[in-house]
This record gives sequence, C-alpha cells and structure tokens, in this order.
Amino acid sequence: MNYNIFLLILAVVIDWLIGDPPNAWHPVAWFGRIAQSLERRAPRDSPRAELLYGAGVTASGIAIAALPALVIERVFVVRALARWNGDKSPTTSWSWFGVLLAAIALKMTFAWRGLIRAGQSVQRDLETRATDNARADLCALVSRDTRELDASQLSAAAIESLAENASDSFVAPLFYYHLFGLPGGFVYRAVNTLDSMIGYRGRHEFLGKVTARVDDVLNFIPARVTALLLVLAARFTREDARRAWRTMWRDHARTESPNAGYPMSAMAGALDVRLEKVGKYRLNENGRAPQPSDIQRAARIVSDALGLAVVIGVLIEQCKPKS
Repeated sequence: MNYNIFLLILAVVIDWLIGDPPNAWHPVAWFGRIAQSLERRAPRDSPRAELLYGAGVTASGIAIAALPALVIERVFVVRALARWNGDKSPTTSWSWFGVLLAAIALKMTFAWRGLIRAGQSVQRDLETRATDNARADLCALVSRDTRELDASQLSAAAIESLAENASDSFVAPLFYYHLFGLPGGFVYRAVNTLDSMIGYRGRHEFLGKVTARVDDVLNFIPARVTALLLVLAARFTREDARRAWRTMWRDHARTESPNAGYPMSAMAGALDVRLEKVGKYRLNENGRAPQPSDIQRAARIVSDALGLAVVIGVLIEQCKPKS
C-alpha cells in the first residue's frame, strides 16, 4: 500500500476510535493560547498599527504551525518512508514510531467524529427540551450569540455549522495535506484558528483583516469542493440532490463569507429547510423551518460527504507519480 494512503487511513481510524484529546493535550488549543497572548498585546488606538500587527500575528502563526510539522516530516517521516521502501538499516529502526506520530499529527488537523457528535449533542438537548444545554453545546460549533435563539433557530445554526465545518474541519486541512504534506495541514489549521479568534468585524476589524483574507483564499477551493461532496452525499442518503445543487447556485452569495455560503446553501437545499441568521442572510427562503430531527439528517449527509473526501484522497495519492 502507498505510504501516504496508509497514513491517511490510519489518521481517520484514530479520529473515529479515539477522537480529540483534552484541550490540555491538543496542539490547536496550545496554538489558541499563544494567539490569545498575542491578541492581548495588540495595539488598540491605530487602525494602521492594528493592521500591521495583525499581519505579523498571521505570519508568526504560520511559522509556529509549520515548524513542528516540518520537524516531524524531516526527522520521522523520512525514516518511515525509507523503511517502507525496504531500507533495513539501523537508522530506520524507529520507522513505525514515525508512522504513528505522523498519523496522530495529521489527525490533529481535522475532526470528523467530533463534528458529528457536537451536532448530535445539540439534537439530543433539543429533543429533550433542554434548550439551555443546547445553547451551551452549540457554542462548540458556532461563534454567534445563542442566548436568544429558539429551538428552530438552534437547529438551523447546528445544521449550518455541520455544513460549514465539513469544509473547515475536514476537507480543507486534508486538501492542503495532499498538496503540501503535514505542513500544509498544520498551516491551514493555524490560519483557520486565528480567523475564528480575530478574523471578524467589530472589535477586531483591522487586527484580523489579514488573517480573514488569508483564510478566505485558503478556503476558496475546499468550500466549493465540500459543497459538491454534499450534493453527491445527498443522493446517497436519499435527500434531494437536485434541489441541493439549485439552491447552492442560487443562494451561495447571500452570506458575508465568500466561501461558507456554498456548503450551507447546498445543505439547505438537500434538506429543504430554511437556514437563516437573523438580519444577515436567509438560505432556501421558501423551505420550512428546521426541526431538531433535521440535524441528524444533516449529520448523515456530512458523514457521507467526508467519507467521499477520504475515498477521493486515497485516489489522489494513488495517482501521484512515485518520487
């Protein structure tokens, strides 16, 4: 078997069997604390100074993320590849440790099981009328204020986040892994994390502008690929793939984000529900109001789409020319 294929499958297996470690052991959480420390030191009285500082934070974050990934690839993966290709010398004796370390590192860039379970937690809360718990659990998926949302709006927010995070939390990091190896996945995750912390309007309008633009560029292709995967997955799950396609083309530009509208509108069409952020956008506006049971339908579509992403990733690695 191709080494990169084995690594990808092992990382997915680790994700489903073990999931994410506690924040105390998660590299993304470590990175988030570093970013918080940098954000607290940001200038506050000059848009130009904030913009320059934010650009520096973005560049520093990329470097911080790329360095450990490069070390893993140069020190451990090279030995693992040598062993994989038949080198039995003592210098390759730690090759299986390198394979496991690389698989764990790759897994840290994405979350499949965690995404699905987060959506299911919101669904269970809503079905048992534990609305306050649903609002709290939804905070693991969205950055918006959930305190005033009713059950239907909470369902809509969970469905939107499942669709959007199918790209942000899975397809995009694997896309950059296939292009640039572990450093690609790590750098994408760093930029996406920074964007979720400072890349929004208001208080961080200038501080996060560079991060937000870099994140938009990095997500341009993955978001559209994810939307297509959701359309295909809708057919596999016996939802309405044609409506998903039509709604995606019609409504994808209604969100402020140039990318999030693609997977979200595809999901709205597949389920024939109206996904709305009050005062911001409305996707598939003629659809019915979503219910908690629609979250499970969305989770099935997302899981099938991510499974397709893995299959496509395997095919991509299989077709790559041997070095």
